[in-house]
Amino acid sequence: MVGVVSQPQLRTGRLLLRPWRTADLDPFAAMNADPEVMEHFPAMLSPGQSAALVERIARCFDEQGYGLWAVELPGEASFAGFVGLAPVDLEVAFAPAVELGWRLARVFWGRGIATEAASAAVDFAFEQLRLPDLVSYTAVRNQRSRRVMERLGMVRDPAEDFLHPLLAASDPLAPHVLYRMDRAR
Repeated sequence: MVGVVSQPQLRTGRLLLRPWRTADLDPFAAMNADPEVMEHFPAMLSPGQSAALVERIARCFDEQGYGLWAVELPGEASFAGFVGLAPVDLEVAFAPAVELGWRLARVFWGRGIATEAASAAVDFAFEQLRLPDLVSYTAVRNQRSRRVMERLGMVRDPAEDFLHPLLAASDPLAPHVLYRMDRAR
């Protein structure tokens, strides 16, 4: 359930990456219903789908010791989105792997929040979990997320780009890029 206290918290200079709270559900659902936020995803999420995703995130923390943290800007916003780690559960050549991912409400874009929070998640992945590497992937046309990946020092090998297996090959969102980062970074 939301708000499991056994989940680790991460802090940066201005952010708190924390366990989810029940109060996060409404702003999370609103974020997932924003067409601009969900532009590079196949569909927006209903409130029920958003709540189910939070439950899956909580299970991931319980089962894996990592997951997608709720992002808070103390003193400014109790919920800005999520950033963190998730097992890749797709039938793709690079699985099994751990994905570094993020999604922020539109009002928080362009402030370096995704990069700052993702850097904390990278440190946790390599220093605490001792993971050997991380991947990030997105639709080819998602330039904002690709810039975050590059700012983090992730590297793309065009030979690893792929068609998302859950989308029709003709779907404009199907072509995806894959970026990697290893612990030696």
